Amino acid sequence: MNVRILFFVLFLLASCKKNDKVINYTPIGYFETEYTMQTGAPRQGMLVGNAKGVIILDEKYINGLNYLSSFEYIWVLYHFNEAKGWDNHVNPPESKHEFGVFATRSPRRPNPIGLSLIKLDKIEGNKLYVSNVDAFNKTPVLDIKPYLPSIDDAISIKNMEAEIYLGHHDQNFLSDSLVKTFVKGDK
Repeated sequence: MNVRILFFVLFLLASCKKNDKVINYTPIGYFETEYTMQTGAPRQGMLVGNAKGVIILDEKYINGLNYLSSFEYIWVLYHFNEAKGWDNHVNPPESKHEFGVFATRSPRRPNPIGLSLIKLDKIEGNKLYVSNVDAFNKTPVLDIKPYLPSIDDAISIKNMEAEIYLGHHDQNFLSDSLVKTFVKGDK
């Protein structure tokens, strides 16, 4: 009898592993764009307004799009699936400075999550036709939220000065060689 109780207790302990450091997300869709690791992509989609693409959502999320067409701009959270590794310090392309990764928009982050403000051109079924895209083809989309100018727009002289100092927008397009360094981490 004691062996059975011991076995049962061991079974319970083994099945009750606590792992609160793992967070799992399932993509809700993906980007369809002309950008690949070979072609490069805009550094920030807002800098290249004619950068078009389509977000293809899983069919089960179509009803979640109700009233989204009321908005012209949306926030899109996505997974930097091509990024390899991360560094605490980053030297953004064309910048003369090195910064902490959290002071940059580098795709090589501890949690490779991207955030883009994208223009919503139209919705047809599960397809969102968008502009100002800066994502590679087949980039997994994690979430979509409306841009709300009353709370998402903060004018800050300090941020503007920091952006100028960082040199974040010295080059509008990540070419093939910059992609290898900035996304893949190749030296």
